[in-house]
Amino acid sequence: MKLLIDKELNSTDKILKPDFHSRTGRELLVFYLQTKFRQIISYDRKCADPVFREINPNFINRFSKRLINTPNKRLLVGITGESASGKSTICSEIKRVIEELSMPVSVLSTDNYFNDISALINKYGSFDNLRDNGYDVDAPTSFQLDVLKEDLIDLSDGLNIKAPMYLPNGTGVSMPHAKEVDSQKIIVVEGIATMYESVKDIFDIKIYVETENEIRKKRFMERACDERNQDPENARKHWEYVASAGEKYVKPFRGEADLVLNGNIDLHYFAEILEYIYTITNNFQ
Repeated sequence: MKLLIDKELNSTDKILKPDFHSRTGRELLVFYLQTKFRQIISYDRKCADPVFREINPNFINRFSKRLINTPNKRLLVGITGESASGKSTICSEIKRVIEELSMPVSVLSTDNYFNDISALINKYGSFDNLRDNGYDVDAPTSFQLDVLKEDLIDLSDGLNIKAPMYLPNGTGVSMPHAKEVDSQKIIVVEGIATMYESVKDIFDIKIYVETENEIRKKRFMERACDERNQDPENARKHWEYVASAGEKYVKPFRGEADLVLNGNIDLHYFAEILEYIYTITNNFQ
């Protein structure tokens, strides 16, 4: 991929920068990007461990129309996947590369939109007891999806928001309007709720991160026991819950994703792909 980047930078055969304010200019840009994106896909397919596992055949045309018809909207990228699939890692890498290239980006986690369940935790004594008594924490009804939808629409329209903040300390407390999020040119939203029915179609690019179950389980158990000091037996019980919930609530939307990414990818290679996309969108004569 580095060779493609260098070739692009050193090429003397470049197009004149289109006038993005005109429809004709945007159409020229879209045609150019379509050609380059197909080049990326062709290169990736030849790799031993490709990034792209599947690409929705309608994605390129649909996204092209979006760029042509509504150029002033912010670009919303939704990233989902089952627990420990690698979506947070990929999201962090996207943010790192975009910031390194001095592109304006905002990052939002849908985990902040969990319902406030502090009263239920007080009733049952702990989050684990609440889960063991049947509370389905990953179900769509456990999220403030109406608030999330309103916030995503505002961000897309260029409005800053104050998102809720769910405290990850076991109390189940959700603080409303606690996290300021600026509406930057690119907005990356990560979490299992990005593909839930009432919000999924707001996104311009829908990404599903996929990783084999054994790798996910190993990651989950290591994170629970080593980083969060959870009891191994309780961690195992929670893994069984999130694995079942992922099959029920997250995996069905895999077929609707624009891009299915390998959640066990080489992050250096992934960063090079992002850099190449940046290069081709900014390297005009």
